[in-house]
Amino acid sequence: MNNPWTEIPLSDYENHMKLDSVGQLSALSEMMQAQFAAYPARSVMILGIAGGNGLEHIRKGQFKKIYGVDVNADYLQITMQRHPELRDVLECLCVDLRAEADGLPKAELLIADLLIEYVGCACFEKIVRQVCPNYVSCIVQVNCAEYWISDSPYVQTFAGLEQIHHAVEERVLIKAMRETDYSPIGAAERAMPNGKKLLRLDFKKSI
Repeated sequence: MNNPWTEIPLSDYENHMKLDSVGQLSALSEMMQAQFAAYPARSVMILGIAGGNGLEHIRKGQFKKIYGVDVNADYLQITMQRHPELRDVLECLCVDLRAEADGLPKAELLIADLLIEYVGCACFEKIVRQVCPNYVSCIVQVNCAEYWISDSPYVQTFAGLEQIHHAVEERVLIKAMRETDYSPIGAAERAMPNGKKLLRLDFKKSI
């Protein structure tokens, strides 16, 4: 089965996310700024980097290596075009994490924002074991209604995501991370305009 994210234009995704009724593009950017600054790390891997939203907050010299991972090659090309200031440290990897995570490089900090919903906790465990970061910071969406995709003029663009979507519960994710030898070290919530929440959960390698 082809990954439906390869068929979604970045313009549709970003225009949906920045609607006033959704508000997630700017919220995620601000939350990523805090993720980048939270822990001592010289290398970072960003899963589901899309068009590079949030990369503008990386300070010059902050990281020696940045890996941007996405299944959509067009997204990665746009990310590189948008952030020429990072060309010496940013490496974009086109990977379908559901099937190709075994080849991922190591990184000290792993960031996964609105990503686990599309690979599931079991797959995310495998990714964490492969990347072997010291710290993991992830953001998941907490839904308040029946529909996990907010209503917008672009909603039909995302119809194919239903086949790969996983509901992610906080307790289940924490349990999965503990089983991978990562302990929870922080949590924060951000309320969104449509009643949903973005939940940030951070973990540190136990051994």
